[in-house]
Amino acid sequence: MTNLKVGGVPEHFNYPWYLTLKNKKYTKENINLRWQDFPGGTGAMCKALRAGEVDIAIVLTEGIIKDIAAGNPSKIVQTFVETPLIWGIHVAKDSKFKKIEDLEHATIAISRYGSGSHLMAIVNAFNQGWNVDKLKFKVIGNLQGGIDALTNGEADYFMWEHFTTKPLVDNGTFRRVDNCPTPWPCFVVAVRNEVLENNANEVKKVLDIINAQTNNFKEIEDIDKILAKRYEQKLEDIQKWLKITEWNDGKPITKNLITRIQNKMVSFNVIEEKKNSTEFVKNMYI
Repeated sequence: MTNLKVGGVPEHFNYPWYLTLKNKKYTKENINLRWQDFPGGTGAMCKALRAGEVDIAIVLTEGIIKDIAAGNPSKIVQTFVETPLIWGIHVAKDSKFKKIEDLEHATIAISRYGSGSHLMAIVNAFNQGWNVDKLKFKVIGNLQGGIDALTNGEADYFMWEHFTTKPLVDNGTFRRVDNCPTPWPCFVVAVRNEVLENNANEVKKVLDIINAQTNNFKEIEDIDKILAKRYEQKLEDIQKWLKITEWNDGKPITKNLITRIQNKMVSFNVIEEKKNSTEFVKNMYI
């Protein structure tokens, strides 16, 4: 039995992993796969990959590209979610800020440096034509930290996935002033290099199992109701999310895609220079 640890955010995107684990699909392939929730998001997972605390991570594309460029000994083996992530831009319910233009000099709550909430705040600033060098950040750890920071005035706005934060908008904790979609596929599967060298066949089996699950995920009977109940979402919000979300059907990630994403990240000042795309990708199907 091969032991592997996989990490991801405890959000609706990763429910297919829960189903495959519940149905013991990895055990049937002699793989003991263990899931770990990372409410702190991509920054926390990058740190865990570096430390060898997880073997596989379902991470935001921009975060892992930046971290591999900075020396994370991992590779992207495929995209997980092909469609963009919609980031909601939130302020406290009674905030003086009313529209996106008001936020140019405001303090941004981020889970950690290198996280999606950090990098997408930079992307949003570029979209708005703001001076990125003058952005002010407050590290808050996770979603609860963002709620606390906005509520007590330590930060002015906070970017997090639109549907995950929708209940907080509905109950008046947050007010959403705008949305900012990622200009690339949002989630990828990253694996530590050591695991790719020693357990390539097992990693392939894991990918085959999860891709088979996501391939027919939307056809599962009452999946909208199941997700709405599990993640405490309104049914119409989950239905809207399912409509705009597409998972990878097993295609390997291309070097061209990594190059295009790097070009955008350089233009957004998220990374300083473009690197050879072979440093980021491992094609499991050659």
